[in-house]
Amino acid sequence: MAERWQVTAQERTARVARRLMGRGAAGAEEVTGALVALHATDPATVFLSVDARLAKPERTFEAVEAALYGPDAGLVRMLAMRRTMFVVSRDSAPDVYAAAGRPIAVSERKKLLAFLAEGGGWDEKWLAAAEDAVSDTLTAKGELSGAQLSRLVPQLREQVVVARGKPYETTQNVASRIIRTMAAENRIERRRPAGTWTSSQFRWAPARPLEDRPADAARAAVVRAWLAAYGPGSEADLKWWTGWTLTAVRKALATVGAEEVRLAPGAGDATGYVLPGDAAATEAPAPEAALLPALDPAAMGWQDRDWFLPQEHRAALFDRTGNVGPTVWWGGEVIGGWGQRADGTVVWRQLTDRGAKAAAAVDDAAAGLTARLGGVRVTPRFRTPLERELGSA
Repeated sequence: MAERWQVTAQERTARVARRLMGRGAAGAEEVTGALVALHATDPATVFLSVDARLAKPERTFEAVEAALYGPDAGLVRMLAMRRTMFVVSRDSAPDVYAAAGRPIAVSERKKLLAFLAEGGGWDEKWLAAAEDAVSDTLTAKGELSGAQLSRLVPQLREQVVVARGKPYETTQNVASRIIRTMAAENRIERRRPAGTWTSSQFRWAPARPLEDRPADAARAAVVRAWLAAYGPGSEADLKWWTGWTLTAVRKALATVGAEEVRLAPGAGDATGYVLPGDAAATEAPAPEAALLPALDPAAMGWQDRDWFLPQEHRAALFDRTGNVGPTVWWGGEVIGGWGQRADGTVVWRQLTDRGAKAAAAVDDAAAGLTARLGGVRVTPRFRTPLERELGSA
C-alpha cells in the first residue's frame, strides 16, 4: 500500500488562500459556487461574503440582488445542512435539497402537524387546505410578505395554545410555522425583502421546481463539491458540516472515491480526505487581506479549526454556541477580528502579528469596506465578544 500523503498546516492554509479567499470573482454565482454554499441565517452575511471576493466589489450589492431576485436569478435560499439557512446556486440546489433539505422538510412537517394537533385540534386535512390557500394566493397576487399573506389567508391568522395547563402556557400564531414548512418543502421561496439588504423580512412567491435527485447520488455530489473547496477534511469535519450520520458521510466518500491523506500535527491530527488526484502540493498565492463577515463559510467550513485559527482566540471570535463573528484574514489564516463603530466605520483588532505589510493591507481593506457600506451598520445576529467591544469603542 502506498504511503498516504502528509498534509501540513501550511498546505491547508495555502489551499484556503487559493480556493476560498482570492478576490477576483466576476459575480455572486461564481463566489457561491466556489464556496459551495453561503450561510444565510443573517442576510448581510451573503452580501459581505460575496463582497470580500469580487474583482469589482463596488458592485457587490447590485450583483447579489440580481443573483437572488432578478428574472434570471442564479441563487436560491434554502434550509439545508445542519438545519441552517444557506444560499446555493440554482444548479446545485437539486443536490443540496435532496441531500440535506428534504430530510429537514420531512421533520418540519411532522413537527408542524404535532404542533397544530396539540394546540388547536387541527389535522392534516386542515393544514392541506391552509397550504393550498397560501399557494393560490401567491399565484394570484405575486410576491407577498408574511403579514400580507396573513391578511389574505384566514387560516394563517389562527392561534394555537402552547404548553396548555402549564404555568408558562401561551398562544402562538400558526403563520410562521406553516410558511416555514412550505418553504422547507420548496413549495414557496423567499424573494426580495421588504426592507434593506440587511433585512430578514422576506416576501414570498411560488418556488421554482427542483429536479428530483436520489439521496445517495445527491450526498455524493455535495461531498464532491465540499472536498473540491475545503479538502482535505476529516470524517468529523464532514459529519459536522453536513449534519449527516457518520454512515452517510462514509458512503458518500466511498462513492466519490476520496483519497485518504494524513493530516500532520497542527493540521488536524487525523485522517483526512481529498478528491481523487488532489493529493498534491498547492502553490500559495501572494497573501491578501480580507475582512469576512460573521458566519462566513471560510471560518465555518470545518469542525476542527485550530490549524488556521489559534485556540486562544476562539473566546474573542465565537459566541457561546459556536457561531463565528467577523474575522480578519491574511492569506489562509485568521489574524484578528473586526466590527463597526456607531458611525459605520470599520475597525479591527490584530490577534496574530504577521508584520507591518499585513497590518497595512488590513487597514486598507477596512477603509474600503467602510466606504462601500456607505454608513450602513451591520450588526451580526450572533454577536461575539470582540465584535461587541469594537462596536462600542
